[in-house]
Amino acid sequence: MKPIRSFLGTLLWLSIVSNSSGQEMKAANPAAAPPKLLVLVQQEVQLGRTSERRKLLATISRACDRLDAPSFWIDLQSLTGTRETLTFDPFDTFEQLQQANSGWKQFFAAHPDLAQTQGEIDSLLASERTLVALRRDDLGAPPAEDIDLSEARFMRVLEVRLLPGHGRDFEESIKLWGDAHAKVKGEVPWVVYRVNEGTSAPTFLVFLPLSDLKEYDDLLEQREEILQENEGEDIAERLRQTAREAYASIESNLYVVHPETSHVPRDFAASEADFWRPASPAEPKPEVKPSVSHLKKKP
Repeated sequence: MKPIRSFLGTLLWLSIVSNSSGQEMKAANPAAAPPKLLVLVQQEVQLGRTSERRKLLATISRACDRLDAPSFWIDLQSLTGTRETLTFDPFDTFEQLQQANSGWKQFFAAHPDLAQTQGEIDSLLASERTLVALRRDDLGAPPAEDIDLSEARFMRVLEVRLLPGHGRDFEESIKLWGDAHAKVKGEVPWVVYRVNEGTSAPTFLVFLPLSDLKEYDDLLEQREEILQENEGEDIAERLRQTAREAYASIESNLYVVHPETSHVPRDFAASEADFWRPASPAEPKPEVKPSVSHLKKKP
């Protein structure tokens, strides 16, 4: 298990980066708020096949932009940890998820060329893991509707696995941490999910969407100093004790958003259309040699 200092430092890092990430600079797009239900698919691609997978998925993504696809996704590529891809699939309810699963069967039956492309993508995978998680509004801050995922260019993901029976301990820890830093840093823009399916241990996921990484260098240097200044010793000790008794493992990784292999709703992309739906380059027009008919004036 990673030490509690690492966990506290990671949470502080999230809170500081978030305040400089630009999320509060303009009104959030309500269509781009974090989903209530999240399907997270982690895929490890065979060595040397990442660019091939990206090209194939881009074909499907652009086709889904034109067609009535059953669901949407944001595609992420890891910058740290195990080299993997992460698809972030948003839903509102389990019923909607079930409808999407049925819809994809019909979709691929109607478009066998895309079904073949999907099969080629599947053949490139070395491993795959799927998690289904529910948003916990009582643990994240600010309110989810104030977080705009359309502005995300990077995503930090903190995965906390707990020992059995210690779910409430994590909830108390993150509430204490959020309350403490609200006093000195204001609202902390992170969103928390509780994993319902896909893991054998109680698991929470903390997501932080970032617009850029320019602030990281200074923050890395300042993290420990600010941590010493701002954490109350009583709260810190309670958090350390919870980590010792409740946490099985903690992992924090950074991902980059790939719009070319994502498929998002039009209203999601509306305020960031240049990033999510860039105009396709115009095909060069064939050269036409002048002729007598081209030089004649119209009557």
